Amino acid sequence: MIEQVLNRRNVTLAYRKVMSNKGFAGVDGMKVSDLYAHLTNSRQHIETEIRQCKYLPKPILGVEIPKSNGKTRLLGIPTVTDRLLQQAVGQVIAIKFEVEFEDYSFGFRPNRNAQQAVLKAQEYINSGYQHIVDIDLKNFFDEVDHCILLQLLYRKVKCPITLRLIRKWLKAPIQINGKLTKRRKGVPQGCPLSPLLSNIILNELDKELDRQGLRYLRYADDFSIYAKSNYAARKAGNEAFLFLKNKLKLPINPEKSGIRKPVNLTLLGYGFVPTYVKGEKGKYQLVVSEKGWKSLKQKIKIITRKTTPATFDERIIKLN
Repeated sequence: MIEQVLNRRNVTLAYRKVMSNKGFAGVDGMKVSDLYAHLTNSRQHIETEIRQCKYLPKPILGVEIPKSNGKTRLLGIPTVTDRLLQQAVGQVIAIKFEVEFEDYSFGFRPNRNAQQAVLKAQEYINSGYQHIVDIDLKNFFDEVDHCILLQLLYRKVKCPITLRLIRKWLKAPIQINGKLTKRRKGVPQGCPLSPLLSNIILNELDKELDRQGLRYLRYADDFSIYAKSNYAARKAGNEAFLFLKNKLKLPINPEKSGIRKPVNLTLLGYGFVPTYVKGEKGKYQLVVSEKGWKSLKQKIKIITRKTTPATFDERIIKLN
């Protein structure tokens, strides 16, 4: 498998992806724009180190970014070289796992998106499944158990060199304000491999919900279960909680989790309101969530205020 990872075509595809994503420099200060020159000079050396199991990833740079609720989220930014290698590994192993992923997982997968997830939720609700288990995973990306994840990877990835690379990336320390901190669990947000690894571990939850015959959907670590009665929703929610706690060792956030009616549900930036159409009792339509409206108004306010230096045409382009 490592030869597939280091194949020139695969690496070129990974390079283009890293370049298009841009992003900050890691702990070594190398910018994305410097990657081509670095590969020209060092590619052969890097490949030799990987094949001989001598390659060691650099620490991850921890950067806190603001969230809409006023709190901050910690992003883990690998070096540009590690981002390229992670992308190259992800492209190869994703093919093996994609065939196993369930139909109701919509996040970070080819030809799937958040809009499809929201429309599926609307379909469930309008079919009478209006008791919704809304579970919020507490700091999911920081809580992923490395042992469980590596066991799941080993089912499909038998190449020891590729597994060693992934294990080294998982264990790489994070540098926050100049201080290195060891990492014993978690997959940092900001790493190219993190979305795939999150899908691999949460696919176990998908399979369990599917085994129980439940209606559900998941977008990365956001998931909800749809039932026809409060009793069925409570039962499904309790079983999902126990599975997450005992099998995957993932805690939930009790303050943000619960059983909702459609009007109280916010999913991926959307809400649900009754249609109020004669003869359509119990039907719901999609609306932008309150938080989404607030964000849009704030952006429009910044673009259109007189103190913002911009021409009329520039403002129109930004508004569009």
